Amino acid sequence: MADLAPTARLSAPSVARNREPILAVLSPLLPRAARVLEVASGSGEHALFFARQRPDIFWQPTDAAPDARASIAAWAAAEGLSNVAPPLALDAVAPSWPLDAPETMDAVVCINMIHISPWAATEGLMRGAAAALKPGGVLLTYGPYLRAGVATAPSNAAFDADLRRRDPRWGLRQLEDVEACAAAAGLMLARVTDMPANNLCLVFRKATKGRS
Repeated sequence: MADLAPTARLSAPSVARNREPILAVLSPLLPRAARVLEVASGSGEHALFFARQRPDIFWQPTDAAPDARASIAAWAAAEGLSNVAPPLALDAVAPSWPLDAPETMDAVVCINMIHISPWAATEGLMRGAAAALKPGGVLLTYGPYLRAGVATAPSNAAFDADLRRRDPRWGLRQLEDVEACAAAAGLMLARVTDMPANNLCLVFRKATKGRS
């Protein structure tokens, strides 16, 4: 098969460093034939790696940026994976997401978005994930966070300062604030996993029917 639009393929160097640690957290959470929605898929390299490692899952990538969606489509065409859907135009802030039906996803994944977006995007992520997930489904987020009572690594402090210089609406979020935002949408923090390079994986779970 001809390689379609190879120049459209973007590459994020951090993907090669974090994809395996993230998969180690994510994969045990996914049942066989799981349906996964990824918010802010960026270059699409995470989607392709995870889908290649778990050929039983259905992966729905999304991004608000046209160049990112073009990259996702180009990577998917080059890999020829049948379990990666065409990317959807999805903005986490939008009041409704372009999904066929609510409560159809086993998992929602969001990697490195929360700190590089306005707080409204985190609120939208929690609201949208709660609507998209099946009862008992999980939301996994990955990135750097601040934690009450835990010293911030110098590299994260410098990164936070740089983000805020670039856009005052950006910056590392307090984990406790993210947890409260998720809880308000009906998602409970179930696990915090330390990751390489001073990042964290947060796993939130939607309550099952009949439970608060």
